Amino acid sequence: MSNPFLAPSTLPYGLPDFASIADEHYRPAFEQGMAEHTAEIEAILAVPDAATFDNTIVALERAGQTLGRVATVFYNRASADSSGFTDALEEELAPVLAAHADAIRLDARLYARVRAVSEAMGAGGDESRLDPESRYLVERHLAELTQAGAGLDETDKATLRAYNQQLSSLTTRFEKNLLADTNALAVVVDDVAELDGLDAGQISAAAGAARERGLAGMFVITLVLPTGHPYLASLTHRDLRERIMTASRSRGCRGGEHDNRALVLEITRLRAQRAGLLGFESHAAQVTSQQTAKTPEAVATMLGMLAPPAARNARAEQAALQRQAVLNGAGDDFELEAWDWAFYSEKERKARYDVDTAEMRPYFESERVLHDGVFWAATRLYGVTFTERTDLVAYHPEARVFEVRDEDGSGVGLYVLDLYTRDSKRGGAWMNSLISQNALLGHPVVVTNNLNVPKPAPGTPTLLTYSEVGTLFHEFGHALHGLFARVTYPKFAGTHVFRDFVEFPSQVNEMWMLWPEVLANYAVHVETGERMPAAFAQKLQDSASFNQGFETSEYLAAAMLDQAWHSVRAGAGAGEGNAPAPDAATGVAAFEAAALAAVGLDNPAVPTRYASTFFAHTFAGGYDAGYYSYIWSEVLDADTVEWFTENGGLTRENGDRFRARLLGVGGSKDPLEAYLDFRGRPAEIGSLLIRRGLDAPAG
Repeated sequence: MSNPFLAPSTLPYGLPDFASIADEHYRPAFEQGMAEHTAEIEAILAVPDAATFDNTIVALERAGQTLGRVATVFYNRASADSSGFTDALEEELAPVLAAHADAIRLDARLYARVRAVSEAMGAGGDESRLDPESRYLVERHLAELTQAGAGLDETDKATLRAYNQQLSSLTTRFEKNLLADTNALAVVVDDVAELDGLDAGQISAAAGAARERGLAGMFVITLVLPTGHPYLASLTHRDLRERIMTASRSRGCRGGEHDNRALVLEITRLRAQRAGLLGFESHAAQVTSQQTAKTPEAVATMLGMLAPPAARNARAEQAALQRQAVLNGAGDDFELEAWDWAFYSEKERKARYDVDTAEMRPYFESERVLHDGVFWAATRLYGVTFTERTDLVAYHPEARVFEVRDEDGSGVGLYVLDLYTRDSKRGGAWMNSLISQNALLGHPVVVTNNLNVPKPAPGTPTLLTYSEVGTLFHEFGHALHGLFARVTYPKFAGTHVFRDFVEFPSQVNEMWMLWPEVLANYAVHVETGERMPAAFAQKLQDSASFNQGFETSEYLAAAMLDQAWHSVRAGAGAGEGNAPAPDAATGVAAFEAAALAAVGLDNPAVPTRYASTFFAHTFAGGYDAGYYSYIWSEVLDADTVEWFTENGGLTRENGDRFRARLLGVGGSKDPLEAYLDFRGRPAEIGSLLIRRGLDAPAG
């Protein structure tokens, strides 16, 4: 049987031939891909001529195509539709692929050739006449090889390889443990009366989840990745709210084979030691050196500026919710807990602004939101259109394929949407690129969006929550970034930008969710066909900074926790250098408590968005020492929203400028230079402070 991974797909836009891909194809393709990649690197090193841009840098960019094809498909499946097979193969491959990567990026001969090209750029020869994208490519290759440890001696490289292989295995185990514990801790309800407050669609989804687990006649509430759960805002039974919150916070820290506490400590230790080996004070210093932030101190300044006013606002909100609970009959002895916040927050929002987001769900039917909201806004801004391609097979029956075309009819790429939750899908929401555009290899583009919306019974419309609508607009912003980038080299394709910039385009796209003409186009009552009253939208705008003390605090708590773990110095003992105690069961909890208390974000009613043992972003998802990126990018986002508002909003002229100067450049230039080109000045923090209802910093 021929292996679909061993040649480029002949399907439209290079869509992988999912109908032909079987489990037995993955391992041989990985093995052949690694062998080919190794041979291609050796061919570069065997060139007798002096290193040039073409024979070294371009050759590097061409290498590893088979490995890239199989890896993108496999890891997309491992996240979106895992199985016993993918779990086992991923664990097996983790150290092997880490070793393969190290064999290339730690090769002293390759490092010498890349460094020679870099030096030649300033020596007046052919390399000095390279175009800006090509010059930037050389700079990025040299910086990444240097940070990877290519300049170390062979003894240190051997140690580094061991660290990398161990970390690859440990982070893979962390993610598998989290998925297993998330599924195991789903909350089972046997009396529908306990679900009071949920609508028919949500109850239908809970019943469907129970049937899939062989629990017919019961109801299952599956957990989401963050600590909080959307249902906490509407469930009237306090005991059930507490059960959901307790289950969520128990993930990875209740003993047994899926406990992640020892992994958290070991991952932290190894990252710190690796950073020390590479000449950095901490893993945070290593990571930020290759981001726009540049240093952990810059991150600490930003987060430290926001934390005190956020904590003050959260305390004020807490007092208001306490009063609201008593007004709603909770009793004078009632004390607001974390599982009560969302419930009474909605009541307070309604009392203060006459806004009830739960009442809006009938206006958020998923197909209308997608076609008449998300797609429609993109058409107005960028001229692109979306046509569903039911003839194309995606990686799962629930994943849908759309063809994206420009206004002139030319193809942009394919967009794959996978909306619903399932036990085989990891939590959260994300965007992947299955095929990344670049001119060098002639690649088109295929991107995916994954969400985790509970699936109602057949024939029942999918009604999104207010939060889920925002998530769809957000993730689609990432998709547009991947679809629109037009670059020469694979390294710069799509969303391959600095981690603390990558969230910026997605956050900007959230603005169109409540833009009046967009909202009016998609927010239609699923039963009556009536459009959402304009007054609803105005109330949402009026309440935009409501609950921002809580939302900012829970996010900042996670961001600062991430920074605290990764500020641990190599070799620091218990209690020294902010290092955790060695005992896993007590060390993680003690470290978390100390880290949050140090920045004043230790309010029990406002738990961190992710606790360490289910903090997939930082211990498995590539955001290690980088979770600050969301708020860092939001400074640019808020400043950009101000620009759109000042310049007429949803217009083709504005969309074309944003597409050409930011989305379209991918990673082919320094992102802050791209922002300066778009905005005409650096971003200013004032718009963010206003959006989040925070005080301006002193001085």
